[in-house]
Amino acid sequence: MTLRTLAAVAAGKLARAGLQALGRGATAFPGLIVLAVDPGAIRVMTAGLAHGTVVVSGTNGKTTTSRMLADIVGAFGWTPIHNRSGSNLDRGIATALVAGSDWAGTPSGDVAIFEVDEASVPRVLQRIEPRVALVTNLFRDQLDRYFEVDQLARRIGASFAGLPETTTLVLNADDPIVARLGEGHRGRTVYFGIDDPGVGGRVPQAISDATHCPRCGTRLRYERVILAHVGDWACPACGLARPRADISAVRVELLADRGRLRVAGAAASAADALDVPLPGLYNAYNALAAAATADALGIGTATVARALAGFRPAFGRLETIEAEGRRLRVVLVKNPAGFNAAIGALLERGGQHRLLAALNDRDADGRDVSWIWDADFEALVPAVTHAVVTGLRARDLALRLKYAGLARDRVEVLEGWSAAIRRAIALAPLGGEVVVVTTYTAMLALRDALARMGFVRQFWED
Repeated sequence: MTLRTLAAVAAGKLARAGLQALGRGATAFPGLIVLAVDPGAIRVMTAGLAHGTVVVSGTNGKTTTSRMLADIVGAFGWTPIHNRSGSNLDRGIATALVAGSDWAGTPSGDVAIFEVDEASVPRVLQRIEPRVALVTNLFRDQLDRYFEVDQLARRIGASFAGLPETTTLVLNADDPIVARLGEGHRGRTVYFGIDDPGVGGRVPQAISDATHCPRCGTRLRYERVILAHVGDWACPACGLARPRADISAVRVELLADRGRLRVAGAAASAADALDVPLPGLYNAYNALAAAATADALGIGTATVARALAGFRPAFGRLETIEAEGRRLRVVLVKNPAGFNAAIGALLERGGQHRLLAALNDRDADGRDVSWIWDADFEALVPAVTHAVVTGLRARDLALRLKYAGLARDRVEVLEGWSAAIRRAIALAPLGGEVVVVTTYTAMLALRDALARMGFVRQFWED
């Protein structure tokens, strides 16, 4: 440990202690201080971890998947350092390392699980040589910040090509954009995917971001379409096709509040069962990605199953909050594919729903909110009895609900997070449920209001 790194750790710890004394989360600023003092601190502090570093990225699912992985390695007997708050830029990684180390910069854990913002992958990989790098999927998201999907994929692929042979890539075989990311990589690649023929349809979805081959540009041909451009795909011109999945879900059963997977390796004769305590096909994918990454780390499916059995979702990811005798079910949405997957899981439960819908356009949400016109609100609206709408772009969202068919007398636009929460609660009967559909910074604001009301802890305390 260099003197510069020691000084960076001390500065970061002091900043973290000061912010926490003021009641702040201290999830990013201490890391900014660390990296200002020593730009190489992350590399130095992760170099001695006995079981290495795992990087988890992708458009959707990285927070849930990284939490699953942290639980899995913990169940295996390892001690993870994890940016659990979801602060997923390099400053959040540095903060997590400072929080998980002593004043000499010695980590208290033996493995790091880092969620990484997909646009930040090239920069983060300049600071870390991971043992495993996972990409869950790549969808259109925040075009003002993340560029077009193919441009983002090229940048990630170039950064993967510079990784050493000792790094294992774990890639979604069902996503043609992701599956190709390993073409320039010198080391091992593990693919995961869904091989249950009962999952998915035959018609590509309108929100698809990869209708054409990422290699030659010919229109892709699909045997199955699972979500957007994710499925069983092939190029009829150049031969690029979905790779065989090393870790495969051979059977997927989706229930109202959970999923069940039969997972097999490429050469396995019998499948292992995973019970996923979260609803929706996208959470089945998250669990499958975690299982594939565990396999790359040498951790078996029995440990994965044991860890998932007690899994709790991250804040905002189908989190359930009790408030004045009602349940608030929080659904984070930020792009068309994520919205359709999350709402699909909600609709599988059946019944009518009361909504608290919140839309912001801050930097972390993406300034461009036009994505709401591509999301399938038309599928949601018939199941909505009433919607309370709030946020910086509340009127845009109310207009979208109107054009999706929700009657004007079933929509209320309210300013103020607390006022919107109280109105949504008041409209639900005792024992009833309010579905909170929200973008990222709106979710943070709503949870802050809920914390001040005494219904939840602050997210950094989770």
